[in-house]
Amino acid sequence: MVKNIISLCLLVVSVGLSFKHGWDTFNYKNNPQSLKMLNELGISEAFVPIFGILTILVGVLLMIPRTFFVGNVLNAMSILLIMALATRAGNFKMVLMEIPFLIMPLVMIWLKYPFKS
Repeated sequence: MVKNIISLCLLVVSVGLSFKHGWDTFNYKNNPQSLKMLNELGISEAFVPIFGILTILVGVLLMIPRTFFVGNVLNAMSILLIMALATRAGNFKMVLMEIPFLIMPLVMIWLKYPFKS
């Protein structure tokens, strides 16, 4: 029971973050710091909508029991990509900040989908 509650809390946080980051990615022009960070990582403005779609897709995949694993794998891969780009840019502070967000999908895979019996 406790495992399901922890898994549910992580699922809600992860889905919420996915939708929030996806929405923020589409509205990057309203937030100049976001665009600056993307340019620092070497992500051009043309690829920003692709990352937004991917992030929202991860949130949707996490909510469906059959695609829960795939959603977590895509989430972990996108976080690893951000960490790799930040390392290449020399932004080690961002790399360290992303570590808990990398651990979250891995723990969720281990705990499994909370509503599956």
